[in-house]
Amino acid sequence: MRTGSIGAVIIVIWLVLGTVAAAQRGYFKNTGDASCAKAGTIVVTIVAGPLNWMGINPKIKCDIPQPSK
Repeated sequence: MRTGSIGAVIIVIWLVLGTVAAAQRGYFKNTGDASCAKAGTIVVTIVAGPLNWMGINPKIKCDIPQPSK
């Protein structure tokens, strides 16, 4: 039972460190450029957690198809 709570604490700390890394990179600034790529990059940066300080710089590219006419 204790292992589950320790694991949960580790996951929360991991995600908090990822959020700090995303904030340091300025991903949360409101530049008016809301895109799939920006949102994806923020998510993978948070999931990468402390790996961001070891040189990992995850980026996401996504192209949303234009609607047909």
